[in-house]
Amino acid sequence: MAAPASIESYKELMLFLATAGVVVPLFHRLKVSPVLGFLGAGALIGPYGLGRLTGQAPWLSWFTIQNSEEIGHLAEFGVVFLLFMIGVELSWERLRVLRRLVFGLGSLQVAVTSVVLGLIGGALGLSAAEAVVLGVALALSSTAIGVPVLAGAKRLGAPAGRASFSVLLFQDLAVAPVLFAIAVIGTSDGSGLAGPLALALGQAAAVLVVIVALGRLALRPLFQLVAATRSPELFMAASLLVVVGTGLAAAASGLSMALGAFVAGLLLAETEYRRAIEAMIDPFKGLLLGVFFVSVGMSLDASRLLAAPGPILVAAIGLIAVKVAITFGAARLLKLPAPVALESALVLAAGGEFAFVILGKAAALNLVPSSLAQDALLVATLTMIALPGLARLGRAAGHRAPTTVDPAVATEPEPALSEEPRVIIAGFGRVGRLVGDMLLRHDIPYVAIDADPARVAAERKAGRPIFFGDSANPEILRACGIEHARALVVTLDTSRSVEAVVSAARQERSDLTIVARARDARHATALYELGVDDAVPETIEASLQLSEAVLVDIGVPMGLVIASIHERRDEFRALLKGRDAAAPPVSEFRARRTVGKRA
Repeated sequence: MAAPASIESYKELMLFLATAGVVVPLFHRLKVSPVLGFLGAGALIGPYGLGRLTGQAPWLSWFTIQNSEEIGHLAEFGVVFLLFMIGVELSWERLRVLRRLVFGLGSLQVAVTSVVLGLIGGALGLSAAEAVVLGVALALSSTAIGVPVLAGAKRLGAPAGRASFSVLLFQDLAVAPVLFAIAVIGTSDGSGLAGPLALALGQAAAVLVVIVALGRLALRPLFQLVAATRSPELFMAASLLVVVGTGLAAAASGLSMALGAFVAGLLLAETEYRRAIEAMIDPFKGLLLGVFFVSVGMSLDASRLLAAPGPILVAAIGLIAVKVAITFGAARLLKLPAPVALESALVLAAGGEFAFVILGKAAALNLVPSSLAQDALLVATLTMIALPGLARLGRAAGHRAPTTVDPAVATEPEPALSEEPRVIIAGFGRVGRLVGDMLLRHDIPYVAIDADPARVAAERKAGRPIFFGDSANPEILRACGIEHARALVVTLDTSRSVEAVVSAARQERSDLTIVARARDARHATALYELGVDDAVPETIEASLQLSEAVLVDIGVPMGLVIASIHERRDEFRALLKGRDAAAPPVSEFRARRTVGKRA
Protein backbone atom coordinates (compact mmCIF):
# COMPACT_ATOMS: atom_id res chain seq x y z
CA MET A 1 0.00 0.00 0.00
CA ALA A 2 1.36 3.42 -0.95
CA ALA A 3 2.40 5.73 1.85
CA PRO A 4 0.12 8.72 2.41
CA ALA A 5 1.24 11.89 0.67
CA SER A 6 2.91 14.50 2.82
CA ILE A 7 1.47 17.97 2.32
CA GLU A 8 4.76 19.58 3.29
CA SER A 9 6.48 17.76 0.42
CA TYR A 10 4.33 19.70 -2.03
CA LYS A 11 4.34 23.03 -0.20
CA GLU A 12 6.90 24.71 -2.48
CA LEU A 13 5.11 23.52 -5.61
CA MET A 14 1.72 24.72 -4.37
CA LEU A 15 3.15 28.10 -3.34
CA PHE A 16 4.68 28.61 -6.75
CA LEU A 17 1.52 27.58 -8.62
CA ALA A 18 -0.54 29.89 -6.44
CA THR A 19 1.93 32.69 -7.09
CA ALA A 20 1.82 32.10 -10.85
CA GLY A 21 -1.97 31.88 -10.82
CA VAL A 22 -2.26 35.23 -9.04
CA VAL A 23 0.74 37.19 -10.31
CA VAL A 24 0.45 36.62 -14.05
CA PRO A 25 -3.24 37.57 -14.46
CA LEU A 26 -2.92 40.50 -12.04
CA PHE A 27 0.16 42.00 -13.63
CA HIS A 28 -1.21 41.33 -17.10
CA ARG A 29 -4.28 43.37 -16.16
CA LEU A 30 -2.06 46.11 -14.75
CA LYS A 31 0.07 45.98 -17.93
CA VAL A 32 3.20 45.33 -15.88
CA SER A 33 5.78 42.66 -16.66
CA PRO A 34 5.10 39.43 -14.70
CA VAL A 35 8.86 39.24 -14.10
CA LEU A 36 8.55 42.04 -11.56
CA GLY A 37 5.63 40.24 -9.96
CA PHE A 38 7.59 37.01 -9.61
CA LEU A 39 10.50 38.91 -8.07
CA GLY A 40 8.20 40.64 -5.61
CA ALA A 41 6.37 37.43 -4.75
CA GLY A 42 9.67 35.65 -4.16
CA ALA A 43 10.85 38.43 -1.87
CA LEU A 44 7.56 38.24 0.03
CA ILE A 45 7.46 34.48 0.63
CA GLY A 46 11.22 34.06 1.00
CA PRO A 47 13.35 33.86 4.13
CA TYR A 48 13.97 37.62 4.08
CA GLY A 49 10.26 38.42 3.78
CA LEU A 50 7.50 36.71 5.70
CA GLY A 51 10.00 34.00 6.56
CA ARG A 52 11.49 36.37 9.14
CA LEU A 53 8.24 36.28 11.07
CA THR A 54 7.75 32.54 11.38
CA GLY A 55 9.30 32.58 14.84
CA GLN A 56 6.57 34.88 16.10
CA ALA A 57 3.83 33.38 13.91
CA PRO A 58 4.57 29.71 13.18
CA TRP A 59 1.51 29.42 10.94
CA LEU A 60 3.33 31.61 8.38
CA SER A 61 5.63 28.68 7.64
CA TRP A 62 2.83 27.26 5.49
CA PHE A 63 3.08 30.31 3.23
CA THR A 64 6.85 30.80 3.14
CA ILE A 65 9.93 29.00 1.85
CA GLN A 66 12.78 29.08 4.32
CA ASN A 67 15.43 27.46 2.14
CA SER A 68 15.73 28.90 -1.37
CA GLU A 69 17.91 25.94 -2.39
CA GLU A 70 14.81 23.73 -2.23
CA ILE A 71 13.71 25.05 -5.61
CA GLY A 72 17.18 25.99 -6.84
CA HIS A 73 17.58 23.00 -9.15
CA LEU A 74 14.19 23.59 -10.71
CA ALA A 75 14.98 27.29 -11.08
CA GLU A 76 18.19 26.40 -12.91
CA PHE A 77 16.12 24.81 -15.64
CA GLY A 78 14.47 28.20 -16.20
CA VAL A 79 17.80 29.60 -17.36
CA VAL A 80 18.47 26.44 -19.39
CA PHE A 81 15.16 26.75 -21.24
CA LEU A 82 15.64 30.50 -21.71
CA LEU A 83 19.00 30.02 -23.42
CA PHE A 84 17.60 27.15 -25.48
CA MET A 85 14.81 29.41 -26.74
CA ILE A 86 17.32 32.18 -27.46
CA GLY A 87 19.27 29.68 -29.56
CA VAL A 88 16.14 28.50 -31.38
CA GLU A 89 15.05 32.06 -32.12
CA LEU A 90 18.44 32.86 -33.61
CA SER A 91 19.37 32.03 -37.15
CA TRP A 92 22.34 32.71 -39.38
CA GLU A 93 20.05 34.79 -41.57
CA ARG A 94 19.03 37.01 -38.69
CA LEU A 95 22.61 37.43 -37.53
CA ARG A 96 23.69 38.24 -41.08
CA VAL A 97 20.93 40.82 -41.51
CA LEU A 98 21.64 42.52 -38.19
CA ARG A 99 25.38 41.93 -38.06
CA ARG A 100 26.19 45.64 -38.00
CA LEU A 101 23.95 46.36 -35.03
CA VAL A 102 24.52 43.06 -33.22
CA PHE A 103 28.28 42.81 -33.45
CA GLY A 104 28.93 46.53 -33.82
CA LEU A 105 26.61 48.32 -31.43
CA GLY A 106 26.10 45.28 -29.19
CA SER A 107 29.77 44.48 -28.64
CA LEU A 108 30.65 48.15 -28.18
CA GLN A 109 27.93 48.66 -25.59
CA VAL A 110 28.81 45.57 -23.56
CA ALA A 111 32.58 46.11 -23.68
CA VAL A 112 32.61 49.82 -22.84
CA THR A 113 29.90 49.53 -20.17
CA SER A 114 31.68 46.60 -18.51
CA VAL A 115 34.99 48.49 -18.45
CA VAL A 116 33.49 51.72 -17.12
CA LEU A 117 31.48 49.99 -14.41
CA GLY A 118 34.50 47.87 -13.51
CA LEU A 119 36.66 51.02 -13.17
CA ILE A 120 34.01 52.64 -11.00
CA GLY A 121 33.95 49.52 -8.81
CA GLY A 122 37.72 49.53 -8.55
CA ALA A 123 37.68 53.20 -7.56
CA LEU A 124 35.23 52.32 -4.79
CA GLY A 125 37.65 49.79 -3.35
CA LEU A 126 36.58 46.51 -4.96
CA SER A 127 39.14 43.90 -5.92
CA ALA A 128 39.89 43.28 -9.59
CA ALA A 129 37.78 40.09 -9.72
CA GLU A 130 34.85 41.75 -7.93
CA ALA A 131 34.98 44.81 -10.20
CA VAL A 132 35.11 42.71 -13.38
CA VAL A 133 32.23 40.45 -12.36
CA LEU A 134 30.12 43.38 -11.19
CA GLY A 135 30.83 45.37 -14.35
CA VAL A 136 29.92 42.55 -16.71
CA ALA A 137 26.81 41.56 -14.73
CA LEU A 138 25.37 45.07 -14.59
CA ALA A 139 26.30 45.87 -18.20
CA LEU A 140 23.65 43.41 -19.41
CA SER A 141 20.07 44.55 -19.91
CA SER A 142 16.71 42.83 -19.49
CA THR A 143 15.47 40.80 -22.45
CA ALA A 144 12.56 39.37 -20.42
CA ILE A 145 11.13 42.85 -19.77
CA GLY A 146 12.55 44.94 -22.60
CA VAL A 147 11.30 42.90 -25.56
CA PRO A 148 7.68 42.59 -24.27
CA VAL A 149 7.65 46.34 -23.51
CA LEU A 150 8.80 47.12 -27.06
CA ALA A 151 6.37 44.62 -28.56
CA GLY A 152 3.46 45.97 -26.52
CA ALA A 153 4.20 49.49 -27.77
CA LYS A 154 4.64 48.18 -31.34
CA ARG A 155 8.20 49.52 -31.40
CA LEU A 156 10.10 46.33 -32.26
CA GLY A 157 9.96 47.15 -35.95
CA ALA A 158 11.00 50.77 -35.41
CA PRO A 159 14.68 51.73 -35.82
CA ALA A 160 15.12 52.10 -32.05
CA GLY A 161 13.41 48.79 -31.43
CA ARG A 162 15.67 47.02 -33.90
CA ALA A 163 18.76 48.60 -32.37
CA SER A 164 17.66 47.62 -28.85
CA PHE A 165 16.80 44.11 -29.99
CA SER A 166 20.21 43.75 -31.63
CA VAL A 167 22.08 44.77 -28.48
CA LEU A 168 19.96 42.41 -26.38
CA LEU A 169 20.73 39.68 -28.89
CA PHE A 170 24.47 40.20 -28.52
CA GLN A 171 24.14 40.26 -24.74
CA ASP A 172 22.29 36.94 -24.84
CA LEU A 173 25.07 35.51 -26.99
CA ALA A 174 27.66 36.77 -24.51
CA VAL A 175 26.07 35.14 -21.46
CA ALA A 176 27.24 31.59 -22.15
CA PRO A 177 30.95 32.49 -22.51
CA VAL A 178 30.75 34.77 -19.46
CA LEU A 179 29.32 31.98 -17.32
CA PHE A 180 31.98 29.61 -18.62
CA ALA A 181 34.77 32.07 -17.79
CA ILE A 182 33.41 32.61 -14.27
CA ALA A 183 33.27 28.85 -13.70
CA VAL A 184 36.89 28.45 -14.84
CA ILE A 185 38.15 31.35 -12.74
CA GLY A 186 36.16 30.28 -9.72
CA THR A 187 37.45 26.70 -9.75
CA SER A 188 41.13 27.59 -10.35
CA ASP A 189 43.59 27.75 -7.47
CA GLY A 190 44.64 31.29 -8.35
CA SER A 191 48.23 30.41 -9.31
CA GLY A 192 48.14 31.60 -12.89
CA LEU A 193 44.91 31.56 -14.86
CA ALA A 194 46.38 31.33 -18.36
CA GLY A 195 47.07 27.59 -18.23
CA PRO A 196 43.78 26.45 -16.65
CA LEU A 197 41.80 28.84 -18.83
CA ALA A 198 43.48 27.62 -22.03
CA LEU A 199 42.96 23.99 -21.03
CA ALA A 200 39.33 24.61 -20.15
CA LEU A 201 38.76 26.44 -23.44
CA GLY A 202 40.29 23.55 -25.33
CA GLN A 203 38.10 21.03 -23.55
CA ALA A 204 35.05 23.19 -24.08
CA ALA A 205 35.80 23.55 -27.77
CA ALA A 206 36.19 19.78 -28.14
CA VAL A 207 32.92 19.12 -26.32
CA LEU A 208 31.08 21.71 -28.39
CA VAL A 209 32.46 20.21 -31.62
CA VAL A 210 31.16 16.79 -30.55
CA ILE A 211 27.74 18.21 -29.59
CA VAL A 212 27.45 20.12 -32.87
CA ALA A 213 28.54 17.12 -34.95
CA LEU A 214 26.15 14.73 -33.22
CA GLY A 215 23.40 17.32 -33.38
CA ARG A 216 23.74 17.86 -37.10
CA LEU A 217 23.65 14.11 -37.68
CA ALA A 218 20.89 13.15 -35.27
CA LEU A 219 18.49 16.03 -34.57
CA ARG A 220 16.74 16.35 -37.94
CA PRO A 221 16.28 12.55 -38.40
CA LEU A 222 15.04 12.31 -34.81
CA PHE A 223 12.36 14.94 -35.30
CA GLN A 224 11.41 13.57 -38.72
CA LEU A 225 10.82 10.19 -37.09
CA VAL A 226 8.83 11.67 -34.21
CA ALA A 227 6.83 14.05 -36.41
CA ALA A 228 5.77 11.16 -38.65
CA THR A 229 3.86 9.67 -35.70
CA ARG A 230 1.59 12.76 -35.62
CA SER A 231 1.70 12.53 -31.82
CA PRO A 232 2.00 15.85 -29.94
CA GLU A 233 3.00 13.96 -26.80
CA LEU A 234 5.96 12.27 -28.50
CA PHE A 235 7.00 15.55 -30.12
CA MET A 236 6.94 17.22 -26.71
CA ALA A 237 8.96 14.37 -25.22
CA ALA A 238 11.56 14.67 -27.98
CA SER A 239 11.79 18.45 -27.50
CA LEU A 240 12.30 18.10 -23.75
CA LEU A 241 14.81 15.30 -24.32
CA VAL A 242 16.91 17.55 -26.56
CA VAL A 243 16.87 20.45 -24.09
CA VAL A 244 17.60 18.43 -20.95
CA GLY A 245 19.83 15.86 -22.67
CA THR A 246 22.19 18.36 -24.29
CA GLY A 247 22.26 20.40 -21.10
CA LEU A 248 23.23 17.40 -18.99
CA ALA A 249 25.77 16.25 -21.59
CA ALA A 250 27.43 19.66 -21.49
CA ALA A 251 27.36 19.73 -17.68
CA ALA A 252 28.94 16.26 -17.51
CA SER A 253 31.74 17.55 -19.75
CA GLY A 254 32.51 20.48 -17.48
CA LEU A 255 30.39 23.10 -19.27
CA SER A 256 27.15 24.62 -18.06
CA MET A 257 23.75 23.12 -18.83
CA ALA A 258 22.69 26.48 -20.23
CA LEU A 259 25.53 26.49 -22.78
CA GLY A 260 24.65 22.98 -23.99
CA ALA A 261 20.99 23.93 -24.35
CA PHE A 262 21.96 27.10 -26.22
CA VAL A 263 24.00 25.12 -28.75
CA ALA A 264 21.12 22.68 -29.24
CA GLY A 265 18.82 25.59 -29.91
CA LEU A 266 21.20 26.98 -32.52
CA LEU A 267 21.29 23.62 -34.28
CA LEU A 268 17.50 23.38 -34.37
CA ALA A 269 17.07 27.00 -35.49
CA GLU A 270 17.88 26.06 -39.10
CA THR A 271 15.49 23.11 -39.28
CA GLU A 272 11.89 22.95 -40.39
CA TYR A 273 10.85 22.02 -36.84
CA ARG A 274 11.95 25.32 -35.36
CA ARG A 275 8.49 26.89 -34.99
CA ALA A 276 6.86 23.72 -33.66
CA ILE A 277 9.61 23.37 -31.04
CA GLU A 278 9.22 27.02 -30.04
CA ALA A 279 5.49 26.51 -29.55
CA MET A 280 6.05 23.30 -27.59
CA ILE A 281 8.78 24.63 -25.30
CA ASP A 282 7.49 28.15 -24.69
CA PRO A 283 5.02 27.23 -21.88
CA PHE A 284 7.76 25.29 -20.06
CA LYS A 285 10.12 28.22 -20.46
CA GLY A 286 7.56 30.63 -19.03
CA LEU A 287 6.80 28.50 -15.98
CA LEU A 288 10.42 27.62 -15.25
CA LEU A 289 11.49 31.24 -15.70
CA GLY A 290 8.79 32.07 -13.18
CA VAL A 291 10.41 29.62 -10.78
CA PHE A 292 13.77 31.23 -11.50
CA PHE A 293 12.56 34.75 -10.78
CA VAL A 294 10.73 33.60 -7.65
CA SER A 295 13.95 31.98 -6.42
CA VAL A 296 15.85 35.19 -7.21
CA GLY A 297 13.27 37.23 -5.35
CA MET A 298 13.64 34.90 -2.36
CA SER A 299 17.34 35.70 -2.25
CA LEU A 300 16.71 39.46 -2.20
CA ASP A 301 17.08 41.00 1.24
CA ALA A 302 14.82 44.05 1.06
CA SER A 303 15.83 44.98 4.60
CA ARG A 304 19.20 46.09 3.20
CA LEU A 305 17.37 48.63 1.06
CA LEU A 306 15.36 49.83 4.06
CA ALA A 307 18.51 50.03 6.20
CA ALA A 308 20.51 52.04 3.67
CA PRO A 309 18.19 53.32 0.93
CA GLY A 310 20.41 56.26 -0.04
CA PRO A 311 23.47 54.41 -1.41
CA ILE A 312 21.41 51.78 -3.23
CA LEU A 313 19.09 54.33 -4.85
CA VAL A 314 22.07 56.47 -5.84
CA ALA A 315 23.76 53.38 -7.31
CA ALA A 316 20.60 52.53 -9.29
CA ILE A 317 20.30 56.06 -10.67
CA GLY A 318 24.01 56.09 -11.42
CA LEU A 319 23.79 52.76 -13.26
CA ILE A 320 20.98 54.08 -15.45
CA ALA A 321 22.88 57.30 -16.16
CA VAL A 322 26.11 55.49 -17.07
CA LYS A 323 24.39 52.99 -19.36
CA VAL A 324 22.31 55.68 -21.07
CA ALA A 325 25.41 57.80 -21.73
CA ILE A 326 27.48 54.89 -23.06
CA THR A 327 24.74 53.38 -25.22
CA PHE A 328 23.77 56.78 -26.61
CA GLY A 329 27.40 57.52 -27.47
CA ALA A 330 27.92 54.11 -29.09
CA ALA A 331 24.76 54.48 -31.16
CA ARG A 332 25.74 57.94 -32.33
CA LEU A 333 29.19 56.63 -33.19
CA LEU A 334 27.47 54.16 -35.52
CA LYS A 335 25.52 57.09 -37.04
CA LEU A 336 22.09 56.30 -35.62
CA PRO A 337 19.89 59.42 -35.36
CA ALA A 338 19.90 61.08 -31.95
CA PRO A 339 16.24 60.29 -31.06
CA VAL A 340 16.77 56.64 -32.06
CA ALA A 341 19.98 56.47 -30.04
CA LEU A 342 18.30 58.01 -26.98
CA GLU A 343 15.29 55.67 -27.12
CA SER A 344 17.55 52.64 -27.45
CA ALA A 345 19.73 53.85 -24.59
CA LEU A 346 16.74 54.25 -22.27
CA VAL A 347 15.39 50.79 -23.13
CA LEU A 348 18.80 49.26 -22.41
CA ALA A 349 19.51 51.33 -19.28
CA ALA A 350 18.21 48.85 -16.70
CA GLY A 351 19.92 45.78 -15.34
CA GLY A 352 18.85 42.37 -16.58
CA GLU A 353 17.90 38.89 -15.50
CA PHE A 354 21.32 37.50 -16.35
CA ALA A 355 22.83 39.74 -13.68
CA PHE A 356 21.13 37.44 -11.18
CA VAL A 357 22.62 34.39 -12.87
CA ILE A 358 26.14 35.81 -13.11
CA LEU A 359 26.23 37.28 -9.61
CA GLY A 360 24.66 34.17 -8.12
CA LYS A 361 27.27 31.94 -9.72
CA ALA A 362 30.10 34.30 -8.75
CA ALA A 363 28.89 34.43 -5.14
CA ALA A 364 28.63 30.64 -5.00
CA LEU A 365 32.26 30.41 -6.18
CA ASN A 366 33.34 33.10 -3.68
CA LEU A 367 34.41 35.47 -6.43
CA VAL A 368 32.28 38.22 -4.87
CA PRO A 369 31.03 38.54 -1.27
CA SER A 370 27.39 37.68 -0.77
CA SER A 371 26.74 41.13 0.72
CA LEU A 372 28.08 42.82 -2.43
CA ALA A 373 26.03 40.49 -4.62
CA GLN A 374 22.92 41.32 -2.56
CA ASP A 375 23.42 45.06 -3.00
CA ALA A 376 24.09 44.67 -6.73
CA LEU A 377 20.96 42.55 -7.16
CA LEU A 378 18.88 45.18 -5.37
CA VAL A 379 20.31 47.83 -7.70
CA ALA A 380 19.49 45.69 -10.75
CA THR A 381 15.97 45.02 -9.45
CA LEU A 382 15.24 48.71 -8.91
CA THR A 383 16.37 49.56 -12.43
CA MET A 384 14.23 46.75 -13.86
CA ILE A 385 11.22 48.16 -12.03
CA ALA A 386 11.96 51.51 -13.67
CA LEU A 387 12.31 50.02 -17.17
CA PRO A 388 8.69 50.52 -18.35
CA GLY A 389 8.90 54.18 -17.37
CA LEU A 390 12.26 54.54 -19.10
CA ALA A 391 10.79 52.95 -22.22
CA ARG A 392 7.93 55.46 -22.20
CA LEU A 393 10.45 58.30 -22.04
CA GLY A 394 12.27 56.64 -24.91
CA ARG A 395 9.10 56.43 -26.99
CA ALA A 396 8.51 60.15 -26.46
CA ALA A 397 12.01 60.75 -27.82
CA GLY A 398 11.62 58.19 -30.59
CA HIS A 399 8.47 59.83 -31.95
CA ARG A 400 10.60 62.87 -32.72
CA ALA A 401 12.90 60.75 -34.87
CA PRO A 402 13.28 61.98 -38.46
CA THR A 403 11.39 60.15 -41.16
CA THR A 404 14.59 59.67 -43.13
CA VAL A 405 17.00 57.25 -41.52
CA ASP A 406 20.70 56.86 -42.20
CA PRO A 407 21.11 54.69 -45.33
CA ALA A 408 23.44 52.29 -43.52
CA VAL A 409 20.62 51.54 -41.13
CA ALA A 410 17.77 51.70 -43.60
CA THR A 411 19.26 49.13 -45.94
CA GLU A 412 18.99 46.39 -43.33
CA PRO A 413 15.71 44.47 -43.69
CA GLU A 414 13.50 43.48 -40.82
CA PRO A 415 15.33 41.31 -38.30
CA ALA A 416 12.80 38.74 -37.30
CA LEU A 417 10.25 36.60 -39.08
CA SER A 418 7.73 37.37 -36.36
CA GLU A 419 8.10 41.12 -37.06
CA GLU A 420 8.06 41.03 -40.86
CA PRO A 421 4.59 41.33 -42.39
CA ARG A 422 4.15 38.17 -44.41
CA VAL A 423 1.27 36.08 -45.67
CA ILE A 424 0.85 32.84 -43.71
CA ILE A 425 -0.20 29.78 -45.72
CA ALA A 426 -1.74 27.03 -43.60
CA GLY A 427 -1.30 23.81 -45.55
CA PHE A 428 1.23 23.49 -48.35
CA GLY A 429 -0.08 20.81 -50.65
CA ARG A 430 -0.80 21.49 -54.31
CA VAL A 431 -3.17 24.37 -53.54
CA GLY A 432 -0.92 26.00 -50.97
CA ARG A 433 2.14 25.69 -53.20
CA LEU A 434 0.31 27.41 -56.05
CA VAL A 435 -0.77 30.22 -53.71
CA GLY A 436 2.85 30.64 -52.63
CA ASP A 437 4.03 30.80 -56.24
CA MET A 438 1.46 33.49 -57.05
CA LEU A 439 2.50 35.54 -54.00
CA LEU A 440 6.14 35.39 -55.05
CA ARG A 441 5.21 36.54 -58.56
CA HIS A 442 3.96 39.73 -56.93
CA ASP A 443 7.00 39.97 -54.59
CA ILE A 444 4.91 39.27 -51.49
CA PRO A 445 6.82 37.20 -48.87
CA TYR A 446 5.09 34.30 -47.19
CA VAL A 447 5.69 31.56 -44.64
CA ALA A 448 3.99 28.17 -44.87
CA ILE A 449 2.96 25.67 -42.19
CA ASP A 450 2.31 22.01 -42.82
CA ALA A 451 1.90 18.94 -40.63
CA ASP A 452 3.35 16.44 -43.11
CA PRO A 453 7.05 16.02 -42.20
CA ALA A 454 7.95 14.45 -45.57
CA ARG A 455 6.37 17.32 -47.49
CA VAL A 456 8.00 19.90 -45.25
CA ALA A 457 11.43 18.28 -45.69
CA ALA A 458 11.03 18.20 -49.48
CA GLU A 459 9.89 21.81 -49.69
CA ARG A 460 12.69 22.95 -47.39
CA LYS A 461 15.20 21.32 -49.72
CA ALA A 462 13.61 23.26 -52.56
CA GLY A 463 14.28 26.48 -50.62
CA ARG A 464 10.72 27.31 -49.67
CA PRO A 465 9.99 29.08 -46.33
CA ILE A 466 8.00 26.32 -44.66
CA PHE A 467 7.89 24.98 -41.10
CA PHE A 468 6.48 21.85 -39.56
CA GLY A 469 3.57 22.32 -37.19
CA ASP A 470 -0.16 22.30 -36.51
CA SER A 471 -1.67 25.44 -38.02
CA ALA A 472 -4.52 25.36 -35.51
CA ASN A 473 -2.09 25.73 -32.61
CA PRO A 474 -2.09 29.41 -31.52
CA GLU A 475 1.53 29.09 -30.39
CA ILE A 476 2.55 28.01 -33.90
CA LEU A 477 0.66 30.94 -35.41
CA ARG A 478 2.38 33.34 -33.00
CA ALA A 479 5.79 31.85 -33.75
CA CYS A 480 5.13 32.36 -37.46
CA GLY A 481 4.29 36.02 -36.93
CA ILE A 482 0.50 36.22 -36.98
CA GLU A 483 0.69 39.44 -34.98
CA HIS A 484 2.24 41.21 -37.97
CA ALA A 485 0.96 39.00 -40.81
CA ARG A 486 -0.62 40.62 -43.84
CA ALA A 487 -3.08 37.77 -44.35
CA LEU A 488 -3.75 34.09 -43.65
CA VAL A 489 -4.59 31.64 -46.42
CA VAL A 490 -6.01 28.31 -45.23
CA THR A 491 -5.69 25.57 -47.87
CA LEU A 492 -6.18 22.44 -45.73
CA ASP A 493 -8.33 19.74 -47.28
CA THR A 494 -10.65 18.79 -44.42
CA SER A 495 -13.51 20.93 -43.19
CA ARG A 496 -12.77 20.44 -39.51
CA SER A 497 -9.09 21.37 -39.82
CA VAL A 498 -9.89 24.51 -41.82
CA GLU A 499 -12.43 25.63 -39.22
CA ALA A 500 -9.96 24.97 -36.38
CA VAL A 501 -7.30 27.16 -38.02
CA VAL A 502 -9.77 29.95 -38.75
CA SER A 503 -11.06 29.93 -35.16
CA ALA A 504 -7.56 30.01 -33.69
CA ALA A 505 -6.42 32.78 -36.02
CA ARG A 506 -9.48 34.93 -35.45
CA GLN A 507 -8.99 34.71 -31.69
CA GLU A 508 -5.42 35.92 -32.13
CA ARG A 509 -6.29 38.83 -34.41
CA SER A 510 -9.70 40.26 -35.10
CA ASP A 511 -8.42 42.44 -37.97
CA LEU A 512 -6.49 39.77 -39.87
CA THR A 513 -7.48 39.10 -43.49
CA ILE A 514 -8.36 35.39 -43.71
CA VAL A 515 -9.02 33.57 -46.98
CA ALA A 516 -10.01 29.92 -46.61
CA ARG A 517 -10.59 26.96 -48.88
CA ALA A 518 -14.12 25.51 -48.53
CA ARG A 519 -15.39 22.10 -49.55
CA ASP A 520 -18.74 23.37 -50.79
CA ALA A 521 -21.26 26.16 -50.34
CA ARG A 522 -22.45 24.80 -46.98
CA HIS A 523 -18.90 24.77 -45.63
CA ALA A 524 -18.27 28.28 -46.99
CA THR A 525 -21.27 29.59 -45.05
CA ALA A 526 -19.91 28.05 -41.86
CA LEU A 527 -16.53 29.68 -42.48
CA TYR A 528 -18.12 33.09 -42.98
CA GLU A 529 -19.84 32.64 -39.64
CA LEU A 530 -16.42 31.97 -38.09
CA GLY A 531 -15.16 35.29 -39.46
CA VAL A 532 -13.26 34.64 -42.70
CA ASP A 533 -13.05 37.48 -45.18
CA ASP A 534 -13.35 35.16 -48.17
CA ALA A 535 -14.30 31.51 -48.43
CA VAL A 536 -13.61 29.80 -51.75
CA PRO A 537 -15.90 26.77 -52.30
CA GLU A 538 -14.31 24.16 -54.54
CA THR A 539 -17.61 23.15 -56.17
CA ILE A 540 -18.65 26.68 -57.07
CA GLU A 541 -15.18 27.65 -58.31
CA ALA A 542 -15.04 24.54 -60.48
CA SER A 543 -18.41 25.40 -62.06
CA LEU A 544 -17.33 29.00 -62.67
CA GLN A 545 -14.08 27.90 -64.34
CA LEU A 546 -15.99 25.43 -66.54
CA SER A 547 -18.44 28.17 -67.48
CA GLU A 548 -15.59 30.53 -68.35
CA ALA A 549 -13.91 27.91 -70.52
CA VAL A 550 -17.01 26.98 -72.50
CA LEU A 551 -18.10 30.60 -73.03
CA VAL A 552 -14.68 31.56 -74.37
CA ASP A 553 -14.48 28.43 -76.53
CA ILE A 554 -17.83 29.16 -78.22
CA GLY A 555 -16.80 32.69 -79.11
CA VAL A 556 -18.07 34.97 -76.35
CA PRO A 557 -15.60 37.90 -75.93
CA MET A 558 -13.09 37.33 -73.11
CA GLY A 559 -13.83 40.66 -71.43
CA LEU A 560 -17.54 39.93 -71.16
CA VAL A 561 -16.88 36.43 -69.87
CA ILE A 562 -14.48 37.62 -67.14
CA ALA A 563 -16.88 40.38 -66.09
CA SER A 564 -19.81 37.97 -65.86
CA ILE A 565 -17.75 35.41 -63.92
CA HIS A 566 -16.72 38.06 -61.38
CA GLU A 567 -20.32 39.25 -61.10
CA ARG A 568 -21.55 35.70 -60.53
CA ARG A 569 -18.83 35.07 -57.94
CA ASP A 570 -19.89 38.22 -56.06
CA GLU A 571 -23.50 37.03 -56.09
CA PHE A 572 -22.51 33.68 -54.63
CA ARG A 573 -20.40 35.40 -51.97
CA ALA A 574 -23.27 37.70 -50.98
CA LEU A 575 -25.66 34.75 -50.68
CA LEU A 576 -23.17 32.72 -48.63
CA LYS A 577 -22.51 35.58 -46.26
CA GLY A 578 -26.14 36.52 -45.86
CA ARG A 579 -27.75 33.14 -45.09
CA ASP A 580 -28.44 32.09 -41.50
CA ALA A 581 -29.18 28.47 -42.27
CA ALA A 582 -27.10 25.92 -44.15
CA ALA A 583 -26.19 27.03 -47.64
CA PRO A 584 -28.09 25.38 -50.50
CA PRO A 585 -26.31 23.30 -53.09
CA VAL A 586 -25.10 24.86 -56.31
CA SER A 587 -28.15 23.59 -58.17
CA GLU A 588 -30.39 25.69 -55.93
CA PHE A 589 -28.29 28.79 -56.65
CA ARG A 590 -28.69 28.00 -60.35
CA ALA A 591 -32.43 27.60 -59.95
CA ARG A 592 -32.72 30.90 -58.09
CA ARG A 593 -30.78 32.64 -60.84
CA THR A 594 -33.10 31.19 -63.52
CA VAL A 595 -36.23 32.21 -61.62
CA GLY A 596 -34.83 35.69 -61.18
CA LYS A 597 -34.23 36.06 -64.90
CA ARG A 598 -37.75 34.86 -65.79
CA ALA A 599 -39.25 37.29 -63.34
